[in-house]
Amino acid sequence: MRVLVINPNSSVAVTEGIAEALAPLGPQFEVVRQEDGPETIRTDDHVAEAAEPLAVRISGAQADGFIIACFSDPGLDLARTRVSQPVVGAQEAAVLEACAQADRFGIIALSERAIPRHLKRIEALGCMDRLVAELPLRDVSAADSGRDPEVYRHVLALGEELRDRGAGAIVLGCAGMAQLAARLQDDLGVPVIDPVAAAGRLVLARLDVSS
Repeated sequence: MRVLVINPNSSVAVTEGIAEALAPLGPQFEVVRQEDGPETIRTDDHVAEAAEPLAVRISGAQADGFIIACFSDPGLDLARTRVSQPVVGAQEAAVLEACAQADRFGIIALSERAIPRHLKRIEALGCMDRLVAELPLRDVSAADSGRDPEVYRHVLALGEELRDRGAGAIVLGCAGMAQLAARLQDDLGVPVIDPVAAAGRLVLARLDVSS
């Protein structure tokens, strides 16, 4: 079995973090990046511009399944029209897993401007009534979100606010935050969902069902 995992941004550090997050699930994940993509998927334009290149790359690849490893799920719906294999988006997987683990959940976003596009996806999944809130970081890069100690302090503060407002699970709203999940879960005492690992679990489940 081979699952192609595409990081739509060009960050080597984020791509390595994605691979580390998936490693415990098995050796079937091949993680690549879009070398000509932005360092961070920040804007709606970045999301729109990423869609076609991702769909082209997926439709031309030989794999049993695919993961789009970005919380904005760029090109997800388009890619699904191009291939018959399972294509999983990080946000979709994380939100569905959060709903399975808790009555209500919260999200920590990379930036405030990312939230409107995330909410559209959550609404499409039928999960808006389960969302406590989505709270933003200060528009940091995807790489810094998982590595900068000062950013972690902000992530922890946002997680505490979401938990205290009733979130029974916390979703990390960027693939670059994957390395924070275990530490944050210990600090908060509630499930913390890494969208990369959630996407890995979902694609494996879909492949098992279809096999």
